[in-house]
Amino acid sequence: MGATAVAIPYVLFVWWFSTGTVLLLVGAPSRHGVLLKAGATVLFVAALSGLAVSSQVHTAAGAYCVFTCAILLWGAVEISLLAGWITGPRPEACPRDCGAAERVWFALQATAYHEFVLIATAGLVFAVTAGAPNQLGWWTFAAMLVLRQSAKINLFLGVRTLNDELLPAQVDFLKSYFARKPINALFPFSVSVATAAAAWLAMVAAEAESGFEALSCALLAMLVALGALEHWFMMLPMPVVDLWRWSVRAQKPVVPTSEPPLRPLLAVIPGGAAAERPATKNPGALAKQRLEDQFRQAYRASKAANATD
Repeated sequence: MGATAVAIPYVLFVWWFSTGTVLLLVGAPSRHGVLLKAGATVLFVAALSGLAVSSQVHTAAGAYCVFTCAILLWGAVEISLLAGWITGPRPEACPRDCGAAERVWFALQATAYHEFVLIATAGLVFAVTAGAPNQLGWWTFAAMLVLRQSAKINLFLGVRTLNDELLPAQVDFLKSYFARKPINALFPFSVSVATAAAAWLAMVAAEAESGFEALSCALLAMLVALGALEHWFMMLPMPVVDLWRWSVRAQKPVVPTSEPPLRPLLAVIPGGAAAERPATKNPGALAKQRLEDQFRQAYRASKAANATD
């Protein structure tokens, strides 16, 4: 019973801390890219190996270990997407003038490689845990796969709160595939199924005959409940970013532009009227300023020519 009582706070901490750690790592400076790739690769191999070994242990410790390994494996795959390494054959923003069918096709192309990696990883998890007495690792990874796909489709169809400030700059183009709507037709079904699944798992955990079964179902129930909560985050006006403020703060570096700012025509003329005014960053205002300066210059030249005549 003690091991089951720890399940709720443990899953809460792992969910919160692992999400923040992934966001913190992918937001690191680009000079650490090689180190991050090496670390993600080692994490993937270690987590998959841990799944294979701990799935043979039918104890409370084995349940916690295999559950944690599944979370770490998922995190390693998510790093490959959020860092921009594995996205799709078209890692570009969605054109604004495309139709509904084209938008679906472009969205599939934007993350196709990553989706393939997720499915292949799920196959590896199934292969290394097949026939093992501890199947919690497989069910954990499968639950995260289904919940994440549901969240992605809901973001594509349209939700009230996008929470896209959590996306790193490397995959900023994904924001163009999100839609902002009060609600979409899939959302009630998605959140209802996730909530029902969490409730059913909690009931099974309460009625389980063995401690291992109770703990496994409790861990899964809490994970699925958090997946349902993440769906609600897309509909409720809540500042979700505050949950991971410690990790996303480093993701918003100011990238200096390599091009010099445009200046009005008279800014390059000694004593010109525009020399004392700072250049505006608004393209429309800048173009208007250039036209006004050119008009003043032409007017002064015309007056000088008339005075000479």
